[in-house]
Amino acid sequence: MTADKDDRRTTDDHGHDIIDPLYVGIVTVSSSRAQAAENDPDDPGGDTIQECFEDAGHEVRERLLVRDDYSAIRTAVRGLVARRDIDVVLTTGGTGVTADDVSPEAAESLFERELPGFGELFRSLSWDEVGTRAMASRATAGIAVETPVFCLPGSTNACRTACEKLIVPETPHLAGLATAHRVDATDQSLAEYGANDE
Repeated sequence: MTADKDDRRTTDDHGHDIIDPLYVGIVTVSSSRAQAAENDPDDPGGDTIQECFEDAGHEVRERLLVRDDYSAIRTAVRGLVARRDIDVVLTTGGTGVTADDVSPEAAESLFERELPGFGELFRSLSWDEVGTRAMASRATAGIAVETPVFCLPGSTNACRTACEKLIVPETPHLAGLATAHRVDATDQSLAEYGANDE
């Protein structure tokens, strides 16, 4: 049985509202992996994200694999943020500068509020690891339906850096803040959000 957010809502040592453990949704964006899905393709980015969250005591509730396509990515993220049993959504892949790198655009179309600090901090950390190539990353984050959403590159190193140094430590608080002053939405209203594509 799924524990409601209110059952997992506590405060940390500083009195900050948090949700812990977090229930996580992961979307891997890769046309080549999606095409090979029937053959159980490897998913190192998704595996790394799952490992980082589970090592911290959180639970991955859903993993999806979609092609590099705006509508497919948007549909996957939209469906996850509409679920009551998902507190945070992460995408991996599709944040570069090629024509089919559209994860940021697909996710940002759902954002009610952006979290520009995430991209700034992530690129700062990436500078220490990959130098000037960090500028090519369009990693981004925002809040959609009171759910933090993070768009990460596909590399395992990038996923581990983002999760271990930024996302896993801070998201219990972000998820708490995002839902702290909410007016309870009904399951029907969330279902309607998940059904409306355009």
